[in-house]
Amino acid sequence: MLWRPASTCTTACLPRPGAEPIARPTTVAARVIAAAAVVLFAAVVLPLLPSARVPGASRRVARALLAALGVRHRVVGRITDRRALVVANHVSWLDVVVFAAHLPGRALAKTEVRDWPVIGRLAVAMGTVFIDRERPRTLPATVAGVADALRDGGSVVAFPEGTTWCGRAGGPLRPALFQAAVEAGAVVAPVRLTFALADGSPTTVAAFIGDESLLTSLRRVITARGLAVTLRAHPPIHPGLGATRRGLAGMTQSVLQVEPTTRVHMTGTSRPLQPSVAALRQS
Repeated sequence: MLWRPASTCTTACLPRPGAEPIARPTTVAARVIAAAAVVLFAAVVLPLLPSARVPGASRRVARALLAALGVRHRVVGRITDRRALVVANHVSWLDVVVFAAHLPGRALAKTEVRDWPVIGRLAVAMGTVFIDRERPRTLPATVAGVADALRDGGSVVAFPEGTTWCGRAGGPLRPALFQAAVEAGAVVAPVRLTFALADGSPTTVAAFIGDESLLTSLRRVITARGLAVTLRAHPPIHPGLGATRRGLAGMTQSVLQVEPTTRVHMTGTSRPLQPSVAALRQS
């Protein structure tokens, strides 16, 4: 079951109806119209652009889509964006959009995303690397492709948990993709995604878990009020001589499991997190 990791998170992890603030009906209607306009425009225009212009255009599209959805976002610290395997916990379909808004790199996604209406076309245009979980034999080729992208100096965003979790709980990191960093001699850049409301309290409203449909999850995000996501960048991990994919996966997991020491408000200032030396040693 290499490609079918299971999450213990279910819809029971989601906020109860009425437990969190929701946006006004007029605001929701405006978000629907704006988000649809951004996605449709991008799906038509991005495939027509020269490859050199796609990263910049993708960043603007991602930021426009987040603004349309009413989702605020920021980075705490600095994400290494050159020759880096960027590894993050996986909470929502929003994860890829938030990374695209800040990082000029390619993302990995399951092949099913390619078949989603409009979104699939957009993902292809943005250079997404697709993983076929139904065909484990394609994994070596995928890893080799990621390694090539890293050798070329690019960054690749991966979610090695293999499935989405609610954000309060997480799963083990699958080591396979870390082989790409080993082969390319690239750094691993751990980044933790956290979702919160306007007052800074954590929320699972953006989680895309269980058997729910994309439309159901999208509806919950569009109706949320004050939703904000933070990308917390940890110091990059440099594979040393004799590094292994399992060793890198274990070290990265130790870093991502460290809880933030400060509460970040989207309207205030923030400072980079200090290197988590203790977590590295524990791995």
